[in-house]
Amino acid sequence: MEPQFDLVIRGGTVATAADIFSCDIGIAGAKVVALARDLPRGTDEIDATGLLVLPGGIDSHVHLDQYQGEGIVMADGFETGSRSAAAGGNTCIVPYALQRKGQSLREAVADYHVKAAGNSLLDYGFHLIISDPTPAVLGQELPALIADGYTSVKIFMTYDDLVLKDREILEVLSIARQYGAMVMIHAEGYDQIKFMTDKLEQAGKTAPYYHAASRPQLVEREATHRAIAHAELVDVPVMIVHVSGGEAMEQIEWARSKGIRVYAETCPQYLVLTADHLKGLNMDHAGTKYVCSPPPRDRASQEAIWRGIVNGTFQTFSSDHCPFRYEDTAGKSNPKSKTSFRWVPNGIPGVAARMPILFSEGVTKGRISLQRFVELTSTNHAKLFGMYPAKGTIAIGSDADITLWDPSRKVTMTQSLMHHGSDYTPYEGMEVRGWPVTTILRGKVIFDEGVALVERGFGQFLTRDAAGRI
Repeated sequence: MEPQFDLVIRGGTVATAADIFSCDIGIAGAKVVALARDLPRGTDEIDATGLLVLPGGIDSHVHLDQYQGEGIVMADGFETGSRSAAAGGNTCIVPYALQRKGQSLREAVADYHVKAAGNSLLDYGFHLIISDPTPAVLGQELPALIADGYTSVKIFMTYDDLVLKDREILEVLSIARQYGAMVMIHAEGYDQIKFMTDKLEQAGKTAPYYHAASRPQLVEREATHRAIAHAELVDVPVMIVHVSGGEAMEQIEWARSKGIRVYAETCPQYLVLTADHLKGLNMDHAGTKYVCSPPPRDRASQEAIWRGIVNGTFQTFSSDHCPFRYEDTAGKSNPKSKTSFRWVPNGIPGVAARMPILFSEGVTKGRISLQRFVELTSTNHAKLFGMYPAKGTIAIGSDADITLWDPSRKVTMTQSLMHHGSDYTPYEGMEVRGWPVTTILRGKVIFDEGVALVERGFGQFLTRDAAGRI
């Protein structure tokens, strides 16, 4: 008898955001077609005894091959970035298509398709970063792109080349409401940061550590409150990304108590790093390795973030993977960065470390359930960004995107395990318990025990449905 399945995964414990159960998984034509015990044999078989069988991770906050200013080069393009994501148990990523000032939004999207085409190992979509909301962008390009399946937008309340004025934010939110897009907001106050940076430099406080001092929690709190007020005025849901501590969380929780639709995301750096890492650990200028925005804060902030993960304040857990090389004059060690924290490229690598950190610190240590882990790392990303139920779950008819996870494996994270283009990991030496051993995309094993098994270009571009709700 001919095999009924292309692949059967046997003997594992299957976990979704809703359930945990034991069964075999039958895969045919890149889809899950059977969930039952003692399935007939497949053309290929995987013994998952002792392993968790999870929906493939979805990281909806990843920066790849993104313009950073003259002379600065991001460490990951789509090939190395997606390989690193696969190593970390992910099957789908959603990077950003950045519109530069003076550029049409359509042109920006076309540029990113050129960068991604034939390079990604994983399935991928694009969020649209709007930095120049001209009448043509708002009236023509953005509505047309949303209709074409680019159903999420990111806007910035800080950075010289990206910041939008309040009126511009309101205009973008209005288009998102009309056409059904999700707006992600980087909430930090531009003028406050510029003021603090100038004052710190005038006082001679230019070391990497003062990056954190230039962006205290109140800067994030104020911008989060303002973003929420804009969303309330327009009556549109928004997502506040990379929330770093309790003060911004309080604004989000207050908004929800008033019935305002606000989603929230946090990241691993806010669970396991603090501002003290920016001091450099007695190594010359090494604190630049940890410069990101918002910056890691303190132990009290870490505990606040954990409360938000446990109590449902956060819907997604993303990496905000934004990689630069440390030993590189086009990266963290560019000549100007040694004169002031102002010039250090903002961002750290983390797409491979995201899921292991949350599993180890959350599930293994009893803070969150396995179902909550799946929800935060996969299912909610798919729901909010128009990919569910094809992505983000294990169900009949869903894409066979699956990660086999060893819950008892102890691993010390090192640069060599990250498979990214950066020359360091901010999580070097951190011990985790629980590790992705096999990553399967559309029924094909793409990464197994630290080795990529497909060539670049295996990943497919995703057009996405209208933004969902949770």
